[in-house]
Amino acid sequence: MAVWRGPRGLLIEVIVLDRSPLYRVSQFVNGRRYHLAYEHDVAGVAEHVDLADLVEVLAFPGRQTAS
Repeated sequence: MAVWRGPRGLLIEVIVLDRSPLYRVSQFVNGRRYHLAYEHDVAGVAEHVDLADLVEVLAFPGRQTAS
């Protein structure tokens, strides 16, 4: 799934909840994660953060070792 990071420890994730795709907005403060909102569209996410400040987190596959 897609993940974006923003300023002040914001984390935006695309999740599926009850068969509906949602954006989960959470924030890291002092090493703890706090849930802020579930949003149905990008306009809802824009209420929490300026979309231009978001950076996509890419998951690269781990290094495989030869047997």
